[in-house]
Amino acid sequence: MAKKKAEGANQASAPKNPIVAKFGKRYAAALAQVDVQKLYSLDEAFELICKIAGAKFDETIDASFILGVDTKQGDQQVRGAVVLPHGTGKKLKIAVVAKGEKAKEAEAAGADIIGAEDLIERIQGGFLDFDKLIATPDMMVPISKVGKILGPRDLMPNPKLGTVTLDVTKAVNEQRKGKVEYRAEKAGIVHVKVGKKSFGAQKLKENFLAVAGALMRAKPPTSKGTYMKAITIAATMSPGVKLEVSEATASGN
Repeated sequence: MAKKKAEGANQASAPKNPIVAKFGKRYAAALAQVDVQKLYSLDEAFELICKIAGAKFDETIDASFILGVDTKQGDQQVRGAVVLPHGTGKKLKIAVVAKGEKAKEAEAAGADIIGAEDLIERIQGGFLDFDKLIATPDMMVPISKVGKILGPRDLMPNPKLGTVTLDVTKAVNEQRKGKVEYRAEKAGIVHVKVGKKSFGAQKLKENFLAVAGALMRAKPPTSKGTYMKAITIAATMSPGVKLEVSEATASGN
């Protein structure tokens, strides 16, 4: 009896797996399948991420790029947008601020919400039930009144991102197809969603390459040294998988 109690006490005091304790069994099981020291090829990485993404919902796959840029310098900002070949897997609610013929064009293109000063007033009153906001150039002065509301939420229309334009049809269609924005944060890190697990490895890879190519083309001329330093992909509930940078950038150009 005493022996059994002693064994029970030893088992109770045995150290638990810290990864399981912190993240849970599913994460620990996924991490066990990842070689954290290895740089995976694109094919290996996307096959693996689809395998270890074991949540009960359709997990989003993100790509994180570490760039060799100093974002404190005005001429080393990296920001833009790219249309993913296979979309994002998310249906967006698109709002358009336009008048006259351009408002009719937005309606024909399938925009969800259309307005001019009236829509700006609604935004000023707290209405933000949309994912993307597109505007014609003539509406940007009135929109500036709600810049403090839209800016922090990354909803402010921007000509560099194709959301301030006279070609409203193209802008709406691009958002519908899966246009994603990218921007380097303070440490030069760019996070971009490249799709859902359900897309499968090949479509995820093709979406990823569209982003990698856009980032390579966006390299600031003043950036010195290694530009693309590291790349990691991860699902919503999984550990990251590191990629072989040279293959990703060569394929992405």
